[in-house]
Amino acid sequence: MRYGIFDDANREYVIQRPDTPTPWSNYIGSASFGGLVTNNAAGYTFYRSAAQGRLTRFRFNESPSGLPGRFIYLLDRKSGDFWTNSWMPVAKPLDQFSVECRHGSGYTAIKSVYSGIESEAVYFVPKDALHEVWKITITNRGRTTRSIRAIPFIEPQCNWNAIDDSTNLQYTQYIACTEYKDGIIDLGSNINMPVDPDNFQNKDQKRHTFFALTGASPSGFDSDLKKFLGTYGRYDAPQALLNGGCSDSTATGDMPCAALQTDLELAPGQSCTFAVVFGVGRTAEAQTAIQSFDNAAKLDAALAAVKAHWHSRLNRLHTETPDGHFNSMVNMWAPFNNLMTFYWARTASMVYAGERDGLGYRDAVQDIVGASSIVLEEAGERLKLLITGQYANGGAMPVVKPFAHNPGHEELPSHYRSDDCMWLFNAIPAYVKESGDFGFYRQALPFADQGEATVFGHLRRAIEFNIERSGAHGLPCGLAADWNDCLRLGEKGETVFVAFQLRYALREYIDIANRLGESSEAAWAQAQLKTLDAALEKYTWDGEWYLRAYRFDGMKFGSKENDEGSIFMNPQVWAVLSGHATGKKAMQAMDSMHSRLSTDHGIMLCTPPYVHTDPKVCLARLMNPGMKENGGIFNHTQGWAVLAAAELGLGDRAWEYMRNVMPASFNERAEVREVEPYVVCQSTHSRFSPRFGAGRVSWLSGSAVWNYVAMTTAILGIQPDYEGLRINPCVPKDWKKFSATRQFRDAEYRITVENPNGVCKGVKNMTVDGKAVEGNLVPLAKAGSTVTVHVTLG
Repeated sequence: MRYGIFDDANREYVIQRPDTPTPWSNYIGSASFGGLVTNNAAGYTFYRSAAQGRLTRFRFNESPSGLPGRFIYLLDRKSGDFWTNSWMPVAKPLDQFSVECRHGSGYTAIKSVYSGIESEAVYFVPKDALHEVWKITITNRGRTTRSIRAIPFIEPQCNWNAIDDSTNLQYTQYIACTEYKDGIIDLGSNINMPVDPDNFQNKDQKRHTFFALTGASPSGFDSDLKKFLGTYGRYDAPQALLNGGCSDSTATGDMPCAALQTDLELAPGQSCTFAVVFGVGRTAEAQTAIQSFDNAAKLDAALAAVKAHWHSRLNRLHTETPDGHFNSMVNMWAPFNNLMTFYWARTASMVYAGERDGLGYRDAVQDIVGASSIVLEEAGERLKLLITGQYANGGAMPVVKPFAHNPGHEELPSHYRSDDCMWLFNAIPAYVKESGDFGFYRQALPFADQGEATVFGHLRRAIEFNIERSGAHGLPCGLAADWNDCLRLGEKGETVFVAFQLRYALREYIDIANRLGESSEAAWAQAQLKTLDAALEKYTWDGEWYLRAYRFDGMKFGSKENDEGSIFMNPQVWAVLSGHATGKKAMQAMDSMHSRLSTDHGIMLCTPPYVHTDPKVCLARLMNPGMKENGGIFNHTQGWAVLAAAELGLGDRAWEYMRNVMPASFNERAEVREVEPYVVCQSTHSRFSPRFGAGRVSWLSGSAVWNYVAMTTAILGIQPDYEGLRINPCVPKDWKKFSATRQFRDAEYRITVENPNGVCKGVKNMTVDGKAVEGNLVPLAKAGSTVTVHVTLG
């Protein structure tokens, strides 16, 4: 069943029916002030941190889902009938209520028609602002004059700390207060607490938010939630609406709200445009915001600036291929998904409820791989921050908290994850290749606990960390975890997956060392590589595929000896990506993965799922079979499979893997996948689950990074390199032609790829500005120039 369409011309996803299988959300705002908005206007707002700067409430496990939000109640003052601009929460019958939601880059527009009244709300955060704007237009589409009372509404937090607000009620319900003055609702939280320069919550936050109208005069208000909803009231039938309007209530303690009503007399065909402004600050900030948006022209200009801001970031790569779904993802939604993941890490979504704060090391480092090609400067600053989250011993902090991080003074953790710093070998070269700043490797940065090293030195310590912590088979120990947090390897258990990561790291290190003229470092790494290869060759091949790990007691994971979890995906693809598996063995490993793990909805993490295994051996047993790490489809890994298949020239298979997890591919079958068809999700139920194909945890996931990287560097084959832009596509045989425009180091590359013989991979010839070039590397062009590249596969 289809619930919406991709409007590629406007870079929007248009939801045409509101009863989506789950709330389909979007992000508005920036890394300083933002929020989520669903197709039914649910969601929440946050300032700097969704954990410590949560401004409005959202009930994550509510049923029906999606309450509360940014609701606009509309009341017919003559009949007493009322509804909301969005279908929810009032939920008028859909044969009487029509609605369309347009999710775009940094804004969401919801337009509906009910009882002859058309209403539209466009939600966005103006560029560089610490407030959001709701541009509201009400139009009378009937033949008689209508008296409409509009009441925009939010439910603010008592405490900006998300967890405290929902759990510590004996405290939080005594610290909130509201004040109404000059048409503005002032929402105070913890306003009596003194300023503390070292405390995120109070340092530069005024602990006040404002809720105001501009372009319309308030005729009433409510800021006491109990008065607005009623003691036993509901969002679909607030007492204020049943009574005909607000009661001018204020809150001192208990639960606040913000509702401002305005009265409109609309002749047939007449429209009225006004706006809500909600943000951080008090009266002065509110007055400034009100004056900034006091007419429709100013609102339109601000919205246009938001679109231009995001589109400029999304314009770095544009492609036209034979597959429209692929185009929709690459040209808009995949990079936008990457940016939201980069900005908000794993802290703010419809699932991440506020218990997480800061940057989980392994996730945030991987996010750099995608972000470098979209927001290079911001990615570079984040990367430097994360490098300083590495300890002098080479391990990493589990979480880096940007607001409190103090390099050189962080305490050592109680445990380490063996994969954490291995991701630096993906992220740092990606950044340097994109930027061309090879001097970055020589930049000195502090360690988290003590001392400093160049970036190159940090990479050396990352390698040494795992070499120094090797087990009985000469493979890296799993430590607390090795990416798969459910494998209980023990500190001395060994991880084949990280062993392949280590091999990948050594190859990258050798390349960097040679380019830096560090021949002794290259020789050292080459010797380590030789030793590691011997261990990999001797202890990791299980006959038809690679093992996943050894437990501390010698038990194997991912072996034919195992009744459960006999084969895992990760080591098969990373054996190829690391360069260890070549030729027949590489094909055997990938074929085993394909035949045993691949499904129409993606590649399962392992099979068979854990049903009888002791949870002390594998915590995945605690999850239902076919879900997440227990034989589910973990979408984080799908991009790796595409990259590995492309490495082997398997274009049809790479495309199959991509198509099976590409959200847009399921737009016509959205009831199966359930989550948004325009963004990735963390995991999908596999064939072992009765909900086979259902997606979970959308938006913020490493899936966003690796699927975008696979789309652009493996399938399109547009690969930034130190000396230029490499073009090495791996496509399905039936792709006869595609084109792409890529911004790279201040030049524009216009690329056309033709495939007359229907091959999957292999550049037969290439011309650059009409001149033949050997190989597949396009030399660097002058800044500001436009380069025409023509590639023929064969």
